[in-house]
Amino acid sequence: MSRTQILDREVAQAMSALSAASKKGLGDPVLAELVMIRASQLNHCAFCLDMHLRLARKSGESQDRVQLLDAWEETEDLYSERERAALALTEAVTVLTGGVPDEVYERAAHHFGEAELAHLIGLITAINGWNRLMVSRRVPPGGYQP
Repeated sequence: MSRTQILDREVAQAMSALSAASKKGLGDPVLAELVMIRASQLNHCAFCLDMHLRLARKSGESQDRVQLLDAWEETEDLYSERERAALALTEAVTVLTGGVPDEVYERAAHHFGEAELAHLIGLITAINGWNRLMVSRRVPPGGYQP
């Protein structure tokens, strides 16, 4: 299999199932896209960035919020406290250096019920997996087909 062939079918189906279940349990498609964009930015995954930027815009996300997502901490009026908690958790799980800080986890737990938080962490885990698969296979942006 060449690097441009993305994944084995079974692996792709398993990853897709995890992503779909996590998104469904989170229940907020715009928040899900923000989380996936932010993790993809941190992981330098051009394919996933391209895909989730398109999906975010299709879900009704504004250009300003998408453009400034990399600086979400500095743009207090642009993202809700719930979104900010999810983005902080996304960063902590994505750049896992010694664990997720208690204050980050507690902040997320304050804004998300137990089941929602489990789905959010599942979604962050799934996009990080996708990022690593796509980056390691050197899948270029632009190939996403809905």
